[in-house]
Amino acid sequence: MRLDSGPELERFRAEVRAFIAGNAPPARRRTGVRAPEPDELPALRAWIAQLYTAGYFGHAWPVEYGGRPDSRPEYGFIVAEELARVRAWGEIGAAPLAAGALITFGSDALKQRFLPRIRTAEHLWCQLFSEPGAGSDLAALSTRARRDGDHYVVTGQKVWTTNGHHADWGYLLARTSTEGKKQAGITAFAVDMRSPGIDVRPLREITGTSDFNEVFLEEVRIPADQVIGAVDDGWRVANASLAHERSGVGARGVELFGQLDELLAQAARPGLEGRAPLADNAVRQRVGRLAARVYVADRMSKAVQSRMINGTEDAADAPLAKVFYSDVNLELAETGVALQGVDGIGIEADAPWSGGWWQDAFLYARAYTIAGGANEVLKTIVAERALGLPR
Repeated sequence: MRLDSGPELERFRAEVRAFIAGNAPPARRRTGVRAPEPDELPALRAWIAQLYTAGYFGHAWPVEYGGRPDSRPEYGFIVAEELARVRAWGEIGAAPLAAGALITFGSDALKQRFLPRIRTAEHLWCQLFSEPGAGSDLAALSTRARRDGDHYVVTGQKVWTTNGHHADWGYLLARTSTEGKKQAGITAFAVDMRSPGIDVRPLREITGTSDFNEVFLEEVRIPADQVIGAVDDGWRVANASLAHERSGVGARGVELFGQLDELLAQAARPGLEGRAPLADNAVRQRVGRLAARVYVADRMSKAVQSRMINGTEDAADAPLAKVFYSDVNLELAETGVALQGVDGIGIEADAPWSGGWWQDAFLYARAYTIAGGANEVLKTIVAERALGLPR
């Protein structure tokens, strides 16, 4: 693992940390990839625009669209880590994905139309990929787009659309052909989320919040000039754009260490009987094992980060790091609730530890073992693509 932390990067980190401390809106109240409340959106749009203007978001974009001439791959990881360190809000929605697709495959007209509005946060984006029958197997999507003059007419259903109820635009994958391999007939589109025929329905989750949505598209007309890339080439567009969303990998360890520190601080405080949970030998052993797993998860994430930067990434790297991270994150949340004893059944402000933060984390943590590729699917990817085992 080779991660440069020389003077230049340390100066950049200090600059980013100071900027966040001086400008960030109130920290996120919940863990995970969550949607803000409607009343938070104006401040968060302004905050995202500040991060772009300062060159912390979009640093690797072409200079003519606002990228930094001195951009380095490490910058994205550093920004993600510093935001995670204080639970500051980052991007809302799928703007990095959409921007990656537009920069690599979009026409000049699409770049000029959308990229400046992503930078000002005038446009928030959502990712319209997953479907009820095509989650981990995205190539099985069935949403159809048929050409009708100078438009495509789209009908289908998407689900697990984070921030869909806030989004101005959607980065959509739809099937334009049924010939050949299923990956070959998919096309990428930019779709106005206020188009007639789009019905966004928030999903109320076990956490009590609505972060995901299901989106129904009924005869939605999309101008043909809003195709991103070539028709029937959406699978390549989507996979290439995912490379622009990977800076968060380096933040995983920061998130876990932050949760571990909070867990230790809470567990060291005396409870109702005047005795701290950490006074118990079994608790200390459990927390010690968990701390070791947090350290390993951080090293795995840093190794993936290093290989991305140095161009030596293996097919197993990111999947294994994600699987291990999601398991450790779940174990942290379970431990944070368990150490509260009977108080662990409290919710929100009724819970004595961190105002119910651990209860919310516990309810949400299982999602990380599914989102971004279910752990079982990722293990299969490692087996087939990295180890060469038969299907």
